[in-house]
Amino acid sequence: MTVTLTAAEAGGRVDALIAGRMPELSRSFVQKLLEEGRVTCRGKPVKKSFRPEPGDTLEVDVPEPEPPEVTAEDIPLDVVYEDRDVIVVNKPKGMVVHPAPGHPGGTLVNALMARCGEELSGINGVTRPGIVHRIDKDTSGLLIAAKNDAAHKFLAAQLAGHTLSRTYEAVVVGTLREDAGTVDAPIGRHPTDRKKQCVTDKNSRPAVTHWRVLERFPGYTHIECRLETGRTHQIRVHMAHIGHPILGDTVYGAKKPWPGLEGQCLHARKLRFVHPATGLEMEAEAPLPEYFTEILRKLREKSQ
Repeated sequence: MTVTLTAAEAGGRVDALIAGRMPELSRSFVQKLLEEGRVTCRGKPVKKSFRPEPGDTLEVDVPEPEPPEVTAEDIPLDVVYEDRDVIVVNKPKGMVVHPAPGHPGGTLVNALMARCGEELSGINGVTRPGIVHRIDKDTSGLLIAAKNDAAHKFLAAQLAGHTLSRTYEAVVVGTLREDAGTVDAPIGRHPTDRKKQCVTDKNSRPAVTHWRVLERFPGYTHIECRLETGRTHQIRVHMAHIGHPILGDTVYGAKKPWPGLEGQCLHARKLRFVHPATGLEMEAEAPLPEYFTEILRKLREKSQ
């Protein structure tokens, strides 16, 4: 595959540039290609520190997908929708999406492998078969996976074009005065903690989150968030940036956890997308899980 850089793109991080122009590839997968010498410019392999010039052409050698080597595990899944092209799953809080250091098994991918076998797309490599987008371990809710490479590319293009709609619900700390608003602030890697993201102009990507109030309580607010972009930890970073971190988020909010709650009170409630085979618009919805409704019940009791 060939990527010719525009003047506006010149000087940027080569891994980010390729991932932006080839949305079917994750940035980590692009970095792997760079490490393997599969990205060349002017006939020579380049590293991720390479800064291209206007008009430079990058040749990206994407290998044929390897057969998934993830171990299939018979883990129950809450399947909201499934056909021969896509599967939409309501992921429980606490489940990691794909295997990674520290989480070799028990992930959503392990469960998908048991259910779908070799049907899952291989574009994102052997550890992420079928995975088009992710949600955090301690975020519950909807996630769509692709069962073939054509479906994966189609869905990835919708993600890149901001037409795959993702709506979340959350409880945030503090009382939001306005009824609705938008956070338009670029997100990049935290300068001192590589496990965190932050709002920054340095090596960042545009990020936009639209929010509206659903219910107010003394000291807390129940909100709905719609993602226009999909950066890592986007809602968590944006809400903390405006002074209203997600309840229970000990990474971007208070270090002391909320009693009885593991991780943040954040749920991916709705997904709307165009089906890769039929071209029809589809919508999936996952009701608020018990942990979330229990928090709302307690807040309503305290506000009476």
